[in-house]
Amino acid sequence: MKSKRKCFRRNRKPNAGMTFLETMVALGLLLVVASGVMGLASVAVSTTETQGHLAARTAEYAQDKMEQLLALKFCDCTTDTTQFPAVSSGGTGLGPQCTNITAAVPTAVAGGGLNPTAPTTGYVDYLDASGNLVASTANWEYVRVWQISVPAGSVGLKQITVLAQTSKGVGSSGRLPQATVVALKTYPF
Repeated sequence: MKSKRKCFRRNRKPNAGMTFLETMVALGLLLVVASGVMGLASVAVSTTETQGHLAARTAEYAQDKMEQLLALKFCDCTTDTTQFPAVSSGGTGLGPQCTNITAAVPTAVAGGGLNPTAPTTGYVDYLDASGNLVASTANWEYVRVWQISVPAGSVGLKQITVLAQTSKGVGSSGRLPQATVVALKTYPF
C-alpha cells in the first residue's frame, strides 16, 4: 500500500498553480478590457439619460399646448395661444376662420404648419429650458408648432396636431428629439 502512495506523490507536479507573474498579466489584461467597456458604458448612459430627458420634455410641452388648444371653442379664430395665459384677441385660435357660420354645423378651415424651421406666424411659440414662454427667438430651448386641419370627408371635425422639438440634441446622430401629439375636436365643443 505504501508503494502506491509514493508513486502517486511522485507523479504530482510541484508547480501546479499560477505564478505571481501570470496573475499580474491576467489582471492587467482584465483592467484594459474593463476600462474600454466602462468608457463606452458611461457614454451610453449619459446619452440615454439626456436623450430620454429631452424626449420626455418635448412630449410634455406638446401635450401642454394641445390642452390649451382643446380648451378653445370650435370656431375660435381670435384667441392668441402664443401667450400664456391665452389672450382673447390678436391670435389665430383654432384656425383662420369658420365659414358658413349660420349653418347647423359650420365648415372648418385649416391653418398652421408643422415645420419647426419655417413656422407659420401665429402657430408657433418658443420655450426656455424650464418650459416658460420666451419672447425672443434667440434664446429658446424648445419650439412648438401646431396645425389645424380638416380630415377629408368630415363635417364639424378638426384635427389638431402639435409638434414640439428641442433646439439641440445629444450625440452625433444630428436628429433633434421631438414629439407629436394629435387630437380631434368636434363641433360645437
